[in-house]
Amino acid sequence: MKKKEYPTLFQNKDYTHLEHLFIHSITDALQQVPEIDRKKTALVISTTKGNIDLLAPSYNGEIPAERALLSSIAKTVSTYFGLDHAGVVVSNACISGVSAILTAKSFIEAGLYDHAIVAGGDILSEFTISGFQCLKAMSDEPCQPYDADRKGISLGEACGTMILSNDLELAKDENQVIEILGGGQANDANHISGPSRTGEGLKAAVNKAVQASDISIEDIDYINAHGTATLFNDEMEAIAFDTLGMAQVPLNSLKGFFGHTLGAAGVIESIMTTEQMKRNLLIGTRNFKNMGVSKPLNIIEAAVPGIKSTYGLKTTSGFGGCNAAVIFEKYGN
Repeated sequence: MKKKEYPTLFQNKDYTHLEHLFIHSITDALQQVPEIDRKKTALVISTTKGNIDLLAPSYNGEIPAERALLSSIAKTVSTYFGLDHAGVVVSNACISGVSAILTAKSFIEAGLYDHAIVAGGDILSEFTISGFQCLKAMSDEPCQPYDADRKGISLGEACGTMILSNDLELAKDENQVIEILGGGQANDANHISGPSRTGEGLKAAVNKAVQASDISIEDIDYINAHGTATLFNDEMEAIAFDTLGMAQVPLNSLKGFFGHTLGAAGVIESIMTTEQMKRNLLIGTRNFKNMGVSKPLNIIEAAVPGIKSTYGLKTTSGFGGCNAAVIFEKYGN
């Protein structure tokens, strides 16, 4: 969603670029459930940098720098939608989106709310781009997850929203309902920007998610992995999934389509994971051609229709050694 292509969506000068993205994404999601009781609805925002563009030397707008505080963005969005609380921000590097989903799930299970808006978003900023360039992690062409010729990540800008609820009647079709079965998070504290070489954190997160879901590793039909196309991430994931006995489980990365969207990644990739499960269709890993990791992975190379996925696993990994996993199940399985 670019300003030049959709100028009317960004014309209110009271909001930042990222706040506009959140507002439009959440508005679209709420239109699918107009009967939702907002007094019983939590707001959980996922972002890694928030309104970081307000702090750039090149920023010439009128919004004060204080709005760069992460708490400010949740308050602004909550006020816009007339919610009774200021909202919660989850900011934990690239696992923020999955962490936000698990946070919202715990709110509902604890009886604090009946519903939750989970929205993840991040923008392309000078700060973010220069940071990844300093790490020499950026590719000069669309990223190629797990491929032998991969050059690094592509960054993307996006915002996505999920509506979680304990009210089955909100669903238009019970056959399209996906349940968040369980999740897990773990930190291996390997390095400030490099993942564990043995995948210890990811393995722990997946094992916790499986245990919380009361299923076994063998039950998982499909994996949507982090797949950033950096050498260390892809190799770490291959080692972890192989050690977990998941080397033959169909797996894809979606970052070849829209890049790494940071705080939005866990949310929008979870949305696409559940959509694939609903449609019995698994998407190919765009730009993957030749295996480029040391352990076997069952990478989906082209769209596979007619694949029933009862249990789908979504994983994310991030700076500082953090890892998260969430398991989705088709309702009524």
